[in-house]
Amino acid sequence: MEEASKAKKAKKGFMTPERKKKLRLLLRKKAAEELKKEQERKAAERRRIIEERCGKPKNVEDANEDMLKDIVKEYFNRMYTCEGQKWDLEFEVRKRDWEISDLNAQVNDLRGKFVKPTLKKVSKYENKFAKLQKKAAEFNFRNQLKVVKKKEFTLEEEDKEKKPDWSKKGDSKEEAAPAN
Repeated sequence: MEEASKAKKAKKGFMTPERKKKLRLLLRKKAAEELKKEQERKAAERRRIIEERCGKPKNVEDANEDMLKDIVKEYFNRMYTCEGQKWDLEFEVRKRDWEISDLNAQVNDLRGKFVKPTLKKVSKYENKFAKLQKKAAEFNFRNQLKVVKKKEFTLEEEDKEKKPDWSKKGDSKEEAAPAN
């Protein structure tokens, strides 16, 4: 019997269900401890930064007017530098966000996955209406043109106007001569 139980244990392998439970329990405890330590480190770092930026409180009750002015100037300068640092950090965050979105767009371009823009619905009748308006405009333009009589601008009249007066007199003599 003892040999049979030993054989069963050997077949199960090293990680029995009991050992797995114990190992999971130990891993959870270890992770919880690490998480707690990390939170404490972050809280201590936060306290240190706040003390560094804000400084120790000043004794205002025993100070005279000149000391109060100095304290106010010091607080103002500290506040000014903190606001400047805040603005710089916000700018860096915005810049990095823009770079990340730009890189994401480049990656999407390389993969061939394009963001499809939303299409606007366009009515068929708008295009037909625009064509009709064009035709109407052309039609109105033609109606507004002044009608020109063709007889006013014939070549014969232009030729007569181009000839000088002395040539007209000569033409009348030649016409009279053959008649004699």
